[in-house]
Amino acid sequence: MIKHNVFWRLNESAYGNDKQTNAQILKEELLAMQGKVDGLLKVEVGFDFSNEKDSCDVVLYSEFTSKGALHQYQIHPDHEEIKKWLSEVRYERRVVDYEV
Repeated sequence: MIKHNVFWRLNESAYGNDKQTNAQILKEELLAMQGKVDGLLKVEVGFDFSNEKDSCDVVLYSEFTSKGALHQYQIHPDHEEIKKWLSEVRYERRVVDYEV
């Protein structure tokens, strides 16, 4: 099983929306990926509540059956649209992928 974790820090505003609105849009778009990619088993999206200096705003936790399934997710047209949109919404991104 592959676990894919992505952490974002969002701009205070983008596309005429505040950070919280864009975080909610991101969550809805990522959750909508469920059922679109074979091998995508689970998607969770959470918002940070700690407001610590080093914290991120949004986290994606997802599980895949294989590295191939993760790759198919990464090149899926809907995922490509999310990434394009995010390029204006986020100012930092961190990723951790691992196999268990």
